[in-house]
Amino acid sequence: MTEDVLFSITKDKLETGMRGYPVGYCTTSYVDPQKGLYYIQKPIPELAYWDPIQVIYLLYFGKEGSPTEVQEFGKALHGRSTCQKEVISAIQKLPRQGHPMKLFCCALLILGMFEGTGDYREDCLNLIAKIPHLVAAVINHHAGWGETPDPRPELGYMENFALMLKVPGADRAELTRAFNLFNILHFDHGGGNLSTFVGKAVASGLEDMFGSICSAMCALAGPRHGKANQDCLEFVLEVLQEVGENATASEVEALIRSRLANNQLVFGFGHAVLRVEDPRATVQYEYVKKHYASHPLVKIALLLRTEGSKVLAENPKIADPHPNVDAVSGTLLTAAGFGYPEYYTVLFGLSRSVGIAIQIVYERCEARGGKGTPIVRPKYLFKERGSV
Repeated sequence: MTEDVLFSITKDKLETGMRGYPVGYCTTSYVDPQKGLYYIQKPIPELAYWDPIQVIYLLYFGKEGSPTEVQEFGKALHGRSTCQKEVISAIQKLPRQGHPMKLFCCALLILGMFEGTGDYREDCLNLIAKIPHLVAAVINHHAGWGETPDPRPELGYMENFALMLKVPGADRAELTRAFNLFNILHFDHGGGNLSTFVGKAVASGLEDMFGSICSAMCALAGPRHGKANQDCLEFVLEVLQEVGENATASEVEALIRSRLANNQLVFGFGHAVLRVEDPRATVQYEYVKKHYASHPLVKIALLLRTEGSKVLAENPKIADPHPNVDAVSGTLLTAAGFGYPEYYTVLFGLSRSVGIAIQIVYERCEARGGKGTPIVRPKYLFKERGSV
């Protein structure tokens, strides 16, 4: 989707995070303000229950693959899927203090040190193939869940991940279904979100794929970006504790009004582009209603969905009072048996790395007739501190 748009550079456009300024092309996905996220030309609800390898094929090749093509692609990825023992060993020697996103970023650099080829296309496929093993090792080490087994050739992309992740007492089939959905909904999200832009900007300096994805994950780790899913779940947990699982809509509405009156945040609403409920959230709400309707967190999340939008819509300054993808993703994962919010941003990164890596291949190997995009170098104007 392309548009010819002229922007005048005026003072009020400065220091706004370049919001809305076109700087290039994204060949994998786009966000329509009224219809939501599309991968290539397919709306995300249409793809939500595909096999993850089908969706990766779509993003990587820009077209839907035949069953045979997808099967062969899956086999090729599996042939690359096991990280070298030296990589896993190095991860197990890293400190376990701090947020696991720090560990994940370190692990990406380690993977590149041992297994990077310097070829963006090859490293893209290697990253996509190996990242479930890498992330399972990171989470297992950080959580103290023991050693991580190698991927198994007969298992699917997220089925392998669910098996390698040593979640205590989890139902692997439940986890696989939840991870499949979560993974697909987070693969990509246009070209200008912070983590994607940062990853491509770093790659524009010819940093390798693994360093570029590491930089993207550092961007994702912030509470205004990927960490929002963790914050949203913690918010739902707070509401559940305050009003109880059998709360009425009016009680949840009163809680929201009280929080706003006290300048407290209400998490899980609003989107930079969308002006409707995020279709990724809609898919997840439908999933939890079908599979986990009696779960206490699900009951609260569904009430927050309706009452939050109603209250926020009363404020004319709020452009999008509707739930976003983060509003319910943590609730879904918890209900499915993965109630560890400190790892939700890592799961986000596991998925989003796929789309970012594919976008990096375009910008380094295909853009401008194969020359690639130039190094990112925006202009900043000098201003004395304290001046208007």
